[in-house]
Amino acid sequence: MRVAELAGLRRFRLSERPAPPDPAAGEVQVRVAAVGVCGSDLHYFSEGAIGDTPCQYPMVLGHEPTGVVVKAGAGTGWTPGDPVIIEPAIYCYHCEYCLSGRHNVCARLRFLSQPDEPGLLRDLANLPAVNLQPLPEGLGFREATLVEPLAVILHSMRFADPRPGETAAVFGAGPIGLLTIAVLKLSGVRRLWAVEPVAHRRELAVRFGADTALDSGHADPALAITAETGGRGVDMVIDCAARGDTLNQAIRVARPAGRVVITGIPTEPRVNIDYHVLRRKELGLYTVRRSCHESASALRLLVEQPGRFSEMLTHTRPLESAQEAFEILEAYADGVAKVVIEVNGPAAARMR
Repeated sequence: MRVAELAGLRRFRLSERPAPPDPAAGEVQVRVAAVGVCGSDLHYFSEGAIGDTPCQYPMVLGHEPTGVVVKAGAGTGWTPGDPVIIEPAIYCYHCEYCLSGRHNVCARLRFLSQPDEPGLLRDLANLPAVNLQPLPEGLGFREATLVEPLAVILHSMRFADPRPGETAAVFGAGPIGLLTIAVLKLSGVRRLWAVEPVAHRRELAVRFGADTALDSGHADPALAITAETGGRGVDMVIDCAARGDTLNQAIRVARPAGRVVITGIPTEPRVNIDYHVLRRKELGLYTVRRSCHESASALRLLVEQPGRFSEMLTHTRPLESAQEAFEILEAYADGVAKVVIEVNGPAAARMR
């Protein structure tokens, strides 16, 4: 089978590897159709690490996948030809965190797309049957790659806790930021500021619901937002960039007793925090690790809001063009918002 491997810093190669064996009981084999490219994938590509987790070359990225069941092991309930959405995290279901419903911090978590766990930029994969959701009629493989990142956003809303009539600021208008903006507006946020240095992403932020989009490259967004709120600040701030000084800008722009949520992943293994500003305001500071039981809600939202989110899917490339796909993203080129890699693309059309 074909595999797109990250073979070095900023270097992909297309390789041939043996196909996986027939799935065991409780497993299914899936032919991957499409995979969305995540910001964490781009960290690995551009920086050779995510925070304190370095790459181990070669490695296989991709954790926003859809596909088609090829083979089904005993007791799975799946049938060859079923179109599916794939959950990339494999849990133990027995540790104290899984038993308390906190699967996203499972003590034995396996996450496909890490150095020791191959992701889905490959033709075939064997997975636990519980990691699949059926792809509804009317929702394409490409659009359904948004289920995984949208589930992350819904998880972040547990901490942001948006209430009708409140105000918010979102730092970063990449795909995660755009989804955050859309969900906050659906939650009834009255006024929302987006902070983004890339011009075409500021335009997208407004289309996704931001009332104001500020260019962080030309002015201090914390000063601007504080001034526009009469010195009060906003009720909640979600940092989807986690780059440069965005975390401390988020702390400065939040009102006293407000909420600051860090959805982005910083490049640095250690970050500096304006602790005394955080303390004096008695802010709630929250981190986000993927999602936890939000995938079904994310899928329902995609189905109920057709077209609301898919505008961000600006570029599609085949598996053999993974290098080009990542270079476009890294350079913010050609008006890119989100890239989807079609692994089997049209060949993986519905097989029912």
